[in-house]
Amino acid sequence: MNPVETTGRTVKEAIDKAISTLGIKEENAAVEVIAEPAQGLFSFISSRVARVKVRPLLGPGEYLKELLSSIIEQIGLDTKITIEEDEEKLYVSISGNKVGVLIGRRGKTLNDLQYLANTIMHRQYEQLDKMVIIDVENYRARREKTLTQLAKGIARRVEHEGVEQVLEPMTPQERRIIHLALQGYAGVETYSRGEDPYRQVVIAPR
Repeated sequence: MNPVETTGRTVKEAIDKAISTLGIKEENAAVEVIAEPAQGLFSFISSRVARVKVRPLLGPGEYLKELLSSIIEQIGLDTKITIEEDEEKLYVSISGNKVGVLIGRRGKTLNDLQYLANTIMHRQYEQLDKMVIIDVENYRARREKTLTQLAKGIARRVEHEGVEQVLEPMTPQERRIIHLALQGYAGVETYSRGEDPYRQVVIAPR
């Protein structure tokens, strides 16, 4: 994120404008005061406004890495965290010993950690338009394979028996895997119902 320069009647007003423009929190801002507003008589020969330059102390990727490192250290795990960033997401890969605790039963702990990270990041960077995706030891790829196989197995049963099947509650990412896996399946259709976090995929005969 590039620094911005702003002006204001006071230094604080100028800083507040810059922070708002950057969409960050004050504690993540490095401030350089370029000019302070002149007072009294001197206002006729000097600047009447304050001018500041503000930049983030940490970019989103750096902040996210520090955030997750802090959380995981409190659990007592020694891990390696790598972050890749593209136009749509911040992808976090975590590896190390005994990291299964970060996954939890059917990925619940991992999904909770991902939800927390997304919440904090979008509060810290108000203009961030990227989703945080967290994976541990390639769990999500393995989970995707399992869900795809499950979806196709249930679809065959629904097509044969003619009775819809309701799957267990899943995250939006997992529901998307089911929908995509059966997108070209002629005998069934899929849709979601309910409210998060209990929203479910229904596989119904077409």
